Amino acid sequence: MRLVPGTPHPPASEELAWLRARVAELEAVNARLREAARARDELAAAQLAARDAQIAALAAQVEELRRRLDKDSSTSSKPPSSDSPYTKKPKDRSLRGQSGRKPGKQPGAPSSTLKQSPDPGQTVFCGPAACGCCGHDLTGEPVLGVPQKRQVFEASPPPPPEVIEYQVAAKQCPGCGEISTGLAPDGVTGRVQYGPLVHAKAALATCAHYLPVARAASLVARLTGVNVSAGFVAGVRGKAARRLGPFMDRVRELLASVPVLYADETPARAAGKLHYVHVACTEFLTAMHTGDRTKEAIDAGGVLPGYTGTIVRDGYKGYEHLTDALHAWCGAHGLRDLAGLYRFDPEDQLWARSMADLLIDANAQATAARAAGQASLDDAQLARIRSWYRGAVAKCLADNAGKTSQIAADGRTLARRFRDHEDMILRFATDLAVGFTSNQAERDVRPVKVQQRTSGGTWRTLAGLADFAVIRSYLSTAAKWGIDALDALTWLFENRPWLPSAAAPP
Repeated sequence: MRLVPGTPHPPASEELAWLRARVAELEAVNARLREAARARDELAAAQLAARDAQIAALAAQVEELRRRLDKDSSTSSKPPSSDSPYTKKPKDRSLRGQSGRKPGKQPGAPSSTLKQSPDPGQTVFCGPAACGCCGHDLTGEPVLGVPQKRQVFEASPPPPPEVIEYQVAAKQCPGCGEISTGLAPDGVTGRVQYGPLVHAKAALATCAHYLPVARAASLVARLTGVNVSAGFVAGVRGKAARRLGPFMDRVRELLASVPVLYADETPARAAGKLHYVHVACTEFLTAMHTGDRTKEAIDAGGVLPGYTGTIVRDGYKGYEHLTDALHAWCGAHGLRDLAGLYRFDPEDQLWARSMADLLIDANAQATAARAAGQASLDDAQLARIRSWYRGAVAKCLADNAGKTSQIAADGRTLARRFRDHEDMILRFATDLAVGFTSNQAERDVRPVKVQQRTSGGTWRTLAGLADFAVIRSYLSTAAKWGIDALDALTWLFENRPWLPSAAAPP
């Protein structure tokens, strides 16, 4: 209210009403300001909360990426060849612990020291030319004795190749006058060709020692005196594989009859695409074949379909359709998964260490019982193992409940796997015929990776990879029976491939 000079003063009631109106206006303005300030505070708080959540998510992502980068062959299924040579290995790289033995040759192991030959091919006398005292000439003086003998084993230069000529003669019958022609020996089909031993040594260099064909040809030429070409060496693998049909049929037949076998698969690049080599094996038999990773490819090996024994394998789901067989999971894979959790978060994933200790302890008990000739562990041992096993699983699910970190989620996933597949994981303890790991299969399939590395990281054709798998099946099985690879290959190219007489040596 504004007063004009000369006008009468308004009544007090009107002035009071005006003041009240002004106060109301000011209170409304203050309310709007407070509301705006509260909205700004809420917006700032929401922005801060969003930033905190983003920072936490990024931190968790960084931690997860760091955990993935820190994985190696001891904490995952990655092959040892993928480990960086520049990264220092942790002291507790394996949860299995140390054996306590010193590195190198163990006490009682057979010696391989080079020994002197009783019949040297050449003898050289190293007599004194003059007296060491007065200098008198000792030439022609008799030898009183030989206090020392020193021998040098030297390689002989390769002899020239032995050339055998088969003359196919024709003769005329004096009775009827018919002319008959003789027959060359079986396998002698060309005017000029290499013999079985040359083929065997070329296959030995490429398939047993994994050399590229050009280097294998050079090595064979230098060691045998036969100047084979790289093309000849490249074709030897296919020639050998085509002769091994009876061997593969025999091995598949024997593998189907064993109570326990080991299975695995490994990727291999061939013809610019990713393929897989599958293996089914025992301590004395090996059968490999190629394909993709489907159950149809697994069955194509002709061993696992209808098999009713126990298959020791990793956790790949492609084997789950083999319902006629019992399944056992590889303990080494489980230990690697547990190590990946425990090493990264030892405080919150203590259950992983406990589960690993259980598996190691149960394996030690099973090994001792097997060595003692026992058919199985006793009921008390099995009850203790299962109680410890289930307690570790329960601890993981309790400790990681409600946690949102990736490692907690991985821990829950791994614990559920142990919970749901207890019988398969503990099969080695309930059946002493079953091994703790599938290392046998991994060792048998490893040459595929070795050959791939020496061949530039890929196979030129899928047929070459398939031929290599067949030949490695032959050489691996022969080695398990104590047969030299060169002997086995020589017999193969003489059209009498070696066949195992049974599933195991007598």
